[in-house]
Amino acid sequence: MSEVSTRHEGTQLRERPLGEVARDLTRDLSLLVRQEVELAKAEVTSEVKKGVQGSIFFIVALVIALFSLFFLFLAIGEVLDIWLPRSAAFGIVFGIMVLAAGAAALIGYLRVKKIRKPERTISSLRDTAQVLGNRGRSGTPELDS
Repeated sequence: MSEVSTRHEGTQLRERPLGEVARDLTRDLSLLVRQEVELAKAEVTSEVKKGVQGSIFFIVALVIALFSLFFLFLAIGEVLDIWLPRSAAFGIVFGIMVLAAGAAALIGYLRVKKIRKPERTISSLRDTAQVLGNRGRSGTPELDS
């Protein structure tokens, strides 16, 4: 069986059987893939948290719109009814609540818009694909056999 001269785990150059080199390469590639998956999980988890935080503002907007419709509309509408016709008073109250819900929805949208794609994972995967694509070419003579 052919043997390969290489540096292995900080040792001096020595002759190693090709099977041992292939086994080490397989182990290292497996470790690399696992680490890339862990990186992707960490980045996606981070981005999902941002999305959840942004969506909370959408929920707040809905809660404001639903619960406020009953009590706040009636209270403010009744107060405005003192100076204005009843229909105008309740129209103004409705407009105020729509603006409040719109502001909360805008804040939620701006938070969700900040979500990014996992740049480090994409870059790392490109590098890995490039290394694996170059495997066995003339640039790595110790693997050619």
